Amino acid sequence: MSYLEYNVKYVPTGPRKFLYINWPLALLLIAVASVGFLMLYSVAGGDLSRWAEPQMKRFGAGFVMMIVVAMVPIWFWRNVSAVAYGISLLLLVAVELFGETGMGAQRWIDLGIVRLQPSELMKITLVMLLAAYYDWLPLKRVSHPLWVAIPVLLILLPTLLVLRQPDLGTSILLLTGGGALMFIAGVHWAYFAAVIAAGIGLVTAVFESRGTPWQMLNNYQYRRIDTFIDPSVDPLGAGYHITQSKIALGSGGWTGRGFMQGTQSRLNFLPEKHTDFIFTTLSEEFGFIGAFSLLALYALIILFCVVSAIGNANRYGSLLTLGIAVTFFLFFAVNMSMVMGLIPVVGVPLPLVSYGGSAMMVLMIAFGLVQSAHVHRPR
Repeated sequence: MSYLEYNVKYVPTGPRKFLYINWPLALLLIAVASVGFLMLYSVAGGDLSRWAEPQMKRFGAGFVMMIVVAMVPIWFWRNVSAVAYGISLLLLVAVELFGETGMGAQRWIDLGIVRLQPSELMKITLVMLLAAYYDWLPLKRVSHPLWVAIPVLLILLPTLLVLRQPDLGTSILLLTGGGALMFIAGVHWAYFAAVIAAGIGLVTAVFESRGTPWQMLNNYQYRRIDTFIDPSVDPLGAGYHITQSKIALGSGGWTGRGFMQGTQSRLNFLPEKHTDFIFTTLSEEFGFIGAFSLLALYALIILFCVVSAIGNANRYGSLLTLGIAVTFFLFFAVNMSMVMGLIPVVGVPLPLVSYGGSAMMVLMIAFGLVQSAHVHRPR
């Protein structure tokens, strides 16, 4: 029996598709988003309309969008992967030319009906294109230098554009997420060893370039590195964020201070408490148990994605699901590591919990793609 015959016979069609959605995964997304609503209500001092209500509306719209995307056959998303990547790349170029500036960075573009951050969209369309590329490429060519150079170029183009905005956090996510998908697709480990060696050399060059005409990072990014190494060098300036974050994390103890009882957030000691540092508010109010519970929900989402990918005979659907799972993992791993002082502060929001429009909608579209791969997988 050919793949097409198998696909037609065993893949659900019409309204029956709704029954084949991965509902446990959907419920997990609702659970994590509900944690976000609760914390946004708390950091607003009990004001539902300030952050929590808009976030609820965005999640509701995003959830509907996820279902709609899930109903579309996975072959369609494979066929439009290159177009989606191209549009995202053009939007990044548009940001470079006439994008809007906020908080010292030029990252947004006003489309009239929505204020879009194209770098968020690129995180997903890059995964889509790489999955389509390795689905098309014969396995025996995966590690050939010529066929390795093509995805490397596809990754570097948006990474460099995002780095110019400047957005170091997102550029790292693009580079790491793209590299992880290449590894999953079967690229030989020697390439990654070479990249790691080059990375060590690049880090050395970054430090050596400080204060020279060819300085490789902005001054504020160097200050973030200094703060990461020793936050006490500027506790009221560059080190303020991470110092207050650690105080909030430590003061929560095992069970926390209680809902809406966190002193760091309620007294506004904690900067960006509704976006990048919302995890510290959760840890302060609900303690280690609350923080671990959120981490467990994230881990279950990853687990359901991996199980779905393993059971998918469609190579594109499997690679797409794993690529989105890796990207999602990088989101929360980088954010949590950042607020705990394990890595420098790079401005990455906590997925489905931090307040934000572009990140929420794009993430729900991404899980719509995961659901599409799950619904339309050969059985």
